[in-house]
Amino acid sequence: MATQKEKESSDYLKRHKIIELMDNLTSMLFFYRPENPREFLIKQLEQLNISKQTGEKRPNLFNSSNLDAVFGILDPTNQKYITFAQYKQALITLGIKDINDSPEGVDEDRISHETFKREAMQGLEKCSATFEHL
Repeated sequence: MATQKEKESSDYLKRHKIIELMDNLTSMLFFYRPENPREFLIKQLEQLNISKQTGEKRPNLFNSSNLDAVFGILDPTNQKYITFAQYKQALITLGIKDINDSPEGVDEDRISHETFKREAMQGLEKCSATFEHL
């Protein structure tokens, strides 16, 4: 049984989304592999703080061209769509946990490039929102 201190610590981590923040920062380190990791992390935290204060878009790992590349891998014959299963697996691979199970095109099992990018960007934005509660 958890002690009172352990429960308070766990509640604190959940309330401030510390685990998610650390996961995002760690992922950014692996993705960018900066020469000076401490300086990089400080800059990321500063950017998150600025975005919190100004309402600007938060930094995240993937940009539009990265998502174009992911879609291109899933659609090597350039059909301009992917299946729902491909869409869902790609979003999971990108680290998106809250996936829209009814995106545009799901009934035809044809998720367009535009829908994929929109859903991925929204999901990534939610993932990068971990700082707002700090």
